[in-house]
This record gives sequence, C-alpha cells and structure tokens, in this order.
Amino acid sequence: MSHPVKLRVRDDLARRRWTVFLRLLLALPHIVWVALWGIVAFLAGLANGVATLVRGTSPAPLHRFLAAYVRYTTHVTAYLSLLAEPYPSFVGRPGYAVDVELAPPAPQNRWTVAFRIVLMLPAALMAGALAGGLSGGSGASTAGGLLSSVAFLGWFAALVRGRMPRGLRDAGAYGLAYSAQLGAYALVLTDRYPNSDPQAALEDLPPLEHPVRLEVDDDLRRSRLTVFFRLLLALPHLVWLQLWGIAALFALVASWFATLARGTTPAALHRFLSSYVRYQTHVYAFAALTANPFPGFTGRAGSYPVDLVVAERARQNRWTVGFRLVLAIPALLLAGAYGGVLLVAALLGWFAALARGRMPLGLRNAGALALRYTAQTYAYVLLLTDRYPYGGPTAAA
Repeated sequence: MSHPVKLRVRDDLARRRWTVFLRLLLALPHIVWVALWGIVAFLAGLANGVATLVRGTSPAPLHRFLAAYVRYTTHVTAYLSLLAEPYPSFVGRPGYAVDVELAPPAPQNRWTVAFRIVLMLPAALMAGALAGGLSGGSGASTAGGLLSSVAFLGWFAALVRGRMPRGLRDAGAYGLAYSAQLGAYALVLTDRYPNSDPQAALEDLPPLEHPVRLEVDDDLRRSRLTVFFRLLLALPHLVWLQLWGIAALFALVASWFATLARGTTPAALHRFLSSYVRYQTHVYAFAALTANPFPGFTGRAGSYPVDLVVAERARQNRWTVGFRLVLAIPALLLAGAYGGVLLVAALLGWFAALARGRMPLGLRNAGALALRYTAQTYAYVLLLTDRYPYGGPTAAA
C-alpha cells in the first residue's frame, strides 16, 4: 500500500554557484525559525497524541499545523543539503521543488499511539543512518548519515559544475523521505511506520545502467537459528576475506601498471579481482542478513541470491587510471555512509528476523542498495571499470 507521507521531487538539478557557496549563511534564518517552530510543534505533538488516544483520529487543526511543520522542515533540509535550489518560504506552503505530501487525518490504532515513543526508536536509529544531522522533521540527529555526506560532497560538485549530480540528489532524497515519514509518525499524524525501502522512496527512479550491478533473488525468509548465530557463522568468511584482500592488493598494483600501459586490465587480473569483489558482496550480504544461505568461498558468479554481475573488461581512460585513488575519495566517503545504513539495517533486521523468521523488505532493500554502491566503489578502485559509482537508488532491484 502507498505510504500516506510521500516525497515529491520536482528539481531540475541546476544550481547557482553563489547560492551554493553561501548556502549555510542563506539558510541561517530558516534554521532559527525551525528551532522556534519546533518548540511549539513538540507541545502540539503531545496534545495531538493525547487527543488521538481519546478520539482515535488526529484533530484536523492540529493535523494541519503539524503537517505544515513537517513540510517546512523538509523544505529547509532539502535547501540546506542542496537537494533543491529555490529559497523556501517560512510557512511550509506546498509546491516546493522537494516537497512532502501528507494524507488527511485517518483512524489510528490506539495501542500504537500509546506506545509511539517506544515504537519509533528503531525508526529513529535508521533515520540517524540515513539523515544524520540533517534530519528533517523527525527529530533524529546524529553526527554522520547519508544525507549529511550527500550535502558535503554535493557542495563541492555543485560549486564546480553548477549542477547537483543525480545520484547524490536521489540518495539524499531517500534519506529525506524516510526522515519526513518518521516526523509524521512521531507527531502522530499517521500510524503507518516509516518505509526504509529505497525502491519506494522516489517516484521516478532511473534504470540501472552500470557495468557493475547487483541482482537480488531472495524470498525474505530467514532461518532463526542461523540468524541468531550469524556473526559467528560469518567469522570464517571474514578471515578468508582479509587474506584474499592481501592478494587483491598486490593484484591491484600489477593491474594499475598494466592498465596504465595498455589501456585495459589484463584478463586474468580482471577475473581475479571480479571474484574478490563478488565474494566480498556475498559475505557482507550474509553477515548483514541481506541474504540467508551460507555463501561459498570462491565468489563464483550466480552462486548466491544476492549476486554481483561485473561486465567484461573494457578500455579505460589512462588519466583516470593514473589518478584513480584520488578520484575515488568522494565515492569512498559516500560508501562509508552507506556502510552505516547497512549496519543499522543488519541490526534491526536481526531482531525482526529472529522474531518473525523473515527479513522486512525495506531493510533488505536498504542493505542491497548499500551493498551495490559499495561493490561499485570497490570495482572502480580495483580498476574493473572506469564508470563512477552511482550514488542513488535505481529502478532495478
């Protein structure tokens, strides 16, 4: 079913360099106003919780006021994190370039209303990984987070190019969508839990066109026994992965010199490093509960439900090969943020799978997105392709 809180993105990616450079200064009045409005919204949220507990639905005036607050904080966060260019209004009026739509008041389960503070804790943890310090209307704030990394990297990219990269914009929008849903859930505007599925975060997702892609053939069922002992079971793989990584480092050095001289990676090194990245994906998918079966130790293609497809070797630009490690720094920073998302998805999925015997779809897909971007980053660093990793969710699972 469609979520009652939806993010609408009508942004054309164009950015004015001078507003990008002064973005934090320009957003300062909004930051102050968000803090002041937040105090009133907190009290209104308490009143709305009590009223909904008594009546079973949120009173229309409180719903309108709190919906405007969630919408406004979404606008400000989008502007501050460079997901949108226009200067937002101060009243949370609909129609902004990155907007949030909230359904009208609907009946809510009184039990979920009564225990809302406790129930929202797992979602707040996920919002911390996705949004970090730029948390929209959710109230969840941490030092890192995917959206915070997008804002940092996007500032440099937009300042140089005058445009926000689509992958960065969509990655940030994914975090912002979840944050807005958590804000609405925390303020008792809806009893629908925030959806962590990146496939459902945005309406228009681009097709996956990259030489390194992830294929998922997983039915979400999990064995409670292997879930409980998952880290212990993954230990031999983690040791073998470290040992294989030492050999991969020497292979990378040899591949770098060969690719710099010939323009293509030697076939044997390409196969070896592809197997390494594929095996790494299998291990991380197993350890993070993104998949259920115990993986093999060889990284064989097609042998695992969460599998990595690496295209055949192709010619690469020698300039990008020569400066590959420098060029990969932004991708590695974003991969670190995605690593936080994978960790939180694994932690929450561990409890969910242990209780239900299934991995929630949203958590599985959030982990798959993190694995895909991480694999594309490693493939770029290891010279398997000169295509830069795509940072956002895509239409392909």
